[in-house]
Amino acid sequence: MHFFSQSFQYDHPWSHVVIGMWRKYPNPKCTHVVSVDVVDRSVDPQTGIIRTERILGCKQKAPRWIVKLFGGSEDAFVREICFVDPATQNTTITSVNLSLSQFASCYEVVRYTPSSHNRTAFTQTAEIQARMALWRSAADGLEKWLCQRFEQNAQLGKTAFTEVLRALSEERLGRPAMAA
Repeated sequence: MHFFSQSFQYDHPWSHVVIGMWRKYPNPKCTHVVSVDVVDRSVDPQTGIIRTERILGCKQKAPRWIVKLFGGSEDAFVREICFVDPATQNTTITSVNLSLSQFASCYEVVRYTPSSHNRTAFTQTAEIQARMALWRSAADGLEKWLCQRFEQNAQLGKTAFTEVLRALSEERLGRPAMAA
């Protein structure tokens, strides 16, 4: 199993980050995410927690050896479940790959929580595991490649989301957002 984690602060209040979170895709900096479909949304009447389930469609260019070994296509799908708790101002997003999950799984957790000075703390973790016990060296290679790919996409996501938050700030101030 391979792990990835990162954390940092956004220079925006939690409420601003949560609004931006719903505007992250489509995004020209994250062209691998090609579709986002909401399949369920509900509000718990007792707690006020908003639960949203989405399916993200992605295009991933996999190395030839992976395609030859496992088959499939560059189309991939991810199930995402998001919990927004307005009372505690915590947001937790979990996601897991649906495509080729019989060969490898990627379980991701993202959290947005209020921080000091009107900022928002961001934490992201991912556990990546290949399901090929008989071929440990191939599994290690696959996990390493998937982890590197995840890290690249995480950096693209950070850049894209920072741009979304900047544009949202400009919008709130009544100024047109400038393209980066």
